[in-house]
Amino acid sequence: MSVPQPSPESSAAALRPHRETTVSALRTAGCVFAEEEAELLLSAARTVRELHAMVARRASGRPLEHVVGWAEFRGLRISVDEGVFVPRRRTEFLVDRAAALAPAAGAVVVDLCCGSGALGAALAAGLHRPELHASDIDPAAVRCARRNIAAPGSVHLGDLFAPLPPRLRGRVDVLLANVPYVPTGEVELLPAEARAHEARVALDGGRDGLDVLRRVAVEAAEWLAPGGSLLFETSERQVPAATAIVTAGGLVASVETCEDLWATVVVGTRRAADDRT
Repeated sequence: MSVPQPSPESSAAALRPHRETTVSALRTAGCVFAEEEAELLLSAARTVRELHAMVARRASGRPLEHVVGWAEFRGLRISVDEGVFVPRRRTEFLVDRAAALAPAAGAVVVDLCCGSGALGAALAAGLHRPELHASDIDPAAVRCARRNIAAPGSVHLGDLFAPLPPRLRGRVDVLLANVPYVPTGEVELLPAEARAHEARVALDGGRDGLDVLRRVAVEAAEWLAPGGSLLFETSERQVPAATAIVTAGGLVASVETCEDLWATVVVGTRRAADDRT
């Protein structure tokens, strides 16, 4: 006989008396938004024991998203396992720009370096009958992305374009590439939550932060449909080098920024008259 489980509502109500001690523990640990985080932990925990364990994990420096198991991204609740890159709110701007460029129906979308699959899932959610493919070299990220990207979307394990179906060559309308762009020498300067708890492969972009982008740009034009676009996030100081890489790959580069989110997105578009196949 199965044992009835308490509903989330009843669990949350039972844990309300522990709110103040939870806030206090988070403040002591240095959490700036202790009250907001306490509410999330109280809503996620099912028992007092589980709440205490969550608070302890958060106080030890783990990202809140890893503790509760999800992150909010562009209106979606994205499952995020420990060790997997946590989608940043600023990256919503990249998805916004991709949505503006995608065909209204039947868009072919590829999400490279997909991590949790947040970008592909969020973009596909706003499109009509898209064909979505995502890939990542990290097995943990792929397992996570397969929970976030609903069928008929597909998630592939492998390096960049290598695991994608060959039939996608020359057909991709939107190529999202959330490549790592932190220079190797600056990874240790990242907040502890990132450098200690997210996969290094999702952060380290090589000597100047653009090594993975170079590899993407070399092949991007072969996979894009005429008029299709590659979109990726970078830092403001990397823009000149990043646009030069995109241009060398045969794409027309443009730059878009969002001051509110501190986001910089480079778009590389294959010319509509380009008959490369």
